[in-house]
Amino acid sequence: MKVVLQRVSQASVTVDSKIVADIQKGLLVLVGIEDVDTQEDIEWLVGKIIKMRIFGDENDVMNCSVQDIDGDIIVVSQFTLHASTKKGNRPSYIKASKPEFAIPMYEKFVQSLEKDFNKKIQTGIFGADMKVSLLNDGPVTIMMDSKNRE
Repeated sequence: MKVVLQRVSQASVTVDSKIVADIQKGLLVLVGIEDVDTQEDIEWLVGKIIKMRIFGDENDVMNCSVQDIDGDIIVVSQFTLHASTKKGNRPSYIKASKPEFAIPMYEKFVQSLEKDFNKKIQTGIFGADMKVSLLNDGPVTIMMDSKNRE
């Protein structure tokens, strides 16, 4: 499972001209799922996401987590995180899970995040053509891969 965390001052997701998610200070989390992902991957990532100290403290030093600042989170599915660009110029998405596997894993990911974060998580719509808007704060962007634990 791969995720991209973006520290945001504002983020929203629009589908068919309707805003389906909208936050101010917090995290925009893009998540890509592959068939080898497990509950263990979800648990590792959820723990990291909630505790990642990438928000400024009173001295503007990155010492606070999204929980510490009472921020919000939007999770958006993004199969393109598993793009392979080794051959040619057209990415291959063979590693990305098909919806039959990806949707339940995505839902488990969101549920686990809500449980551990103790707050409602906003989401995009799986498989929809989404327009994601964000004001990256910093900019701070962190990539994590549960298979490499980095």
